[in-house]
Amino acid sequence: MSLPRDQLWLPWRRPPLCLCSARSRVCTGSPSHDAFVLRSRRRMTIPSRHIVAQGEHLSKIAKRHGFSDYRTIWNHPQNADVREKRQNPNVLFPGDVLFIPDKELRIEARATDERHRFVVKRTALKLRLVVEDLYETPVRNAPCELVIEGEVTRHITDGKGLVEQEILPDAHDGWLVLRGEETPFRDTLIPVKIGDLDPEDTTSGQLARLNNLGYLPGDGTDPDAFRSAVEEFQCDHPPLKVDGTCGKKTQEQLKKVHGC
Repeated sequence: MSLPRDQLWLPWRRPPLCLCSARSRVCTGSPSHDAFVLRSRRRMTIPSRHIVAQGEHLSKIAKRHGFSDYRTIWNHPQNADVREKRQNPNVLFPGDVLFIPDKELRIEARATDERHRFVVKRTALKLRLVVEDLYETPVRNAPCELVIEGEVTRHITDGKGLVEQEILPDAHDGWLVLRGEETPFRDTLIPVKIGDLDPEDTTSGQLARLNNLGYLPGDGTDPDAFRSAVEEFQCDHPPLKVDGTCGKKTQEQLKKVHGC
């Protein structure tokens, strides 16, 4: 990005006419009035509800509705049921319903004939990927390229196989390409779908985690493949009962091993 993410500059010069002529500035006196006020109506929007679609996470939804901080929506009392059910604002499920509150902007008074800086505090959104081999050993110190919405960044995996990159809230599609000479995945395009991971208590969420961890249950159309993948995962993580059923304990372990 060409500008620091946490700064918004609003230069201002005295206009030749009364400040009342400016849409977002008001005054109570003549053009020589020595102060101006940035003012917006307190109720900027009508409260609404948002139905989550596939590929959406809360930061993306917040940006769509004009919020710079997803916590304004997430922490609202009317979203308590969703918070309790999902716990992670980045792992929602299609059909979840979120209450979208009003936007209320505060009033800031500043002197005229001066330049004023308004700093917008934003929460950074980061994508974290961990690369492991087929034996769950981290792929360490491997050069790689991460492509998100066409923008390429170059990284080296750390001692835990981690790649981390700050992303925009509406980013969705990407690729990870490992370039290390010693990795078995060299030059393999690993697709990245941001926001597509479903909760661990859903079949789609279980399939995605098992596929990401290399257990290859397929796309869910083959029940035997799914059951076999669950059994293999249970075998690898005692004391889970090996029954091929992805129950509560297996779900919790799957979420823990996967990382979310």
